Amino acid sequence: MRVVIVDDEPLARERLRRLLAEFPGYEIVGEAGDGESALDVIDEEEPDLVLMDIRMGGMDGLQVGRQLAELETPPAVIFTTAYSEHALSAYDAAAQGYLLKPVRLEKLKDALMRVRKPTRAQRPAAAAPTAQGRPKREFVLATTRDGLVRVPVEDIVYFLADQKYTTVCHLHGEVLIEESLKTLEEDFAPWFLRIHRKALVATRFIASLERDRGGEQHHWLKMKHATQALPVSRRRLAEVRRFLTEA
Repeated sequence: MRVVIVDDEPLARERLRRLLAEFPGYEIVGEAGDGESALDVIDEEEPDLVLMDIRMGGMDGLQVGRQLAELETPPAVIFTTAYSEHALSAYDAAAQGYLLKPVRLEKLKDALMRVRKPTRAQRPAAAAPTAQGRPKREFVLATTRDGLVRVPVEDIVYFLADQKYTTVCHLHGEVLIEESLKTLEEDFAPWFLRIHRKALVATRFIASLERDRGGEQHHWLKMKHATQALPVSRRRLAEVRRFLTEA
């Protein structure tokens, strides 16, 4: 089982590494010290399990857990915290377990046994959406200072999520909505492609795929009718390349 550890305290991460070493079949594939970095690591590594602290600076563990719950195949989440009052909130955030610090070996064992989550390799592959047909709906609605605005799907260049809100970039400007990318991807799947946990793009407006010129291996997608280049995650890169090759 692939595991990511998230905690803003290095010593706490080290303790969890040592405890997990006692259990065969668990591989630590990444670590993070804050919520935003955790989402990036999880997006890149696709773990089966996340061991995550709740109280962290910036985006806390509960916020991360709620975002993970929106994924098509979310990892199991076991929260670790020094504060017992977070228990109810943890389960509201779709946690599969809750451990008080300092984490004890037997308690961790019990939590791991309760998870019993199959790895992604064991799950049936999701059927790919057909490229034919139209989306489930024809527009998105946004509340602006001028009232309710309807943006036709044909005009949308991309969706870019940022915690609570999602930016809709369209041919005539930008608006903010509160819909999740998961819902938008499901509704607009035939015409849109997920390139990052934060970004969903209209395939008809894709201009080019570019890589950083420095030593970094980051990739960016340039879109027609938009000035901002959008990040492409490593796990989405092959799909983006395949689309550009077949388009």
